[in-house]
Amino acid sequence: MPLSEQEQRLLDEMERHLMRNDADVVSARGGGRSLSYRNIVLGTVLVLIGLGGLIAGVSVPLVIVGVIGFVVMLGGVILAVTPTRGGGATTATAGPAHERKPKSSSSFMDRMNDRWDRRQGER
Repeated sequence: MPLSEQEQRLLDEMERHLMRNDADVVSARGGGRSLSYRNIVLGTVLVLIGLGGLIAGVSVPLVIVGVIGFVVMLGGVILAVTPTRGGGATTATAGPAHERKPKSSSSFMDRMNDRWDRRQGER
């Protein structure tokens, strides 16, 4: 079912407001998160150390060494593939500091509900 003209305008307005004011959406859309070369190298080293521990734990009848090796491998993989937050991406897209509005204490949905209630009261 297609949206009415008023619903489409409201949806477009909400989307513009969200892109303008919500830093998480702006950074996610702008690709503000990227993989760190340092984390990839460190994660790879941890995976190799963990693999060595796992092989040593299997070849020697010490189960705890194999388990520790596996945990180190898992930690290395998680470290290598976890993106880091880019600090500069949100400030570049948000505009100059003197043009930005201070964040209000209410959430986005609270502001949208208030706006909706005001519009419904005007009718």
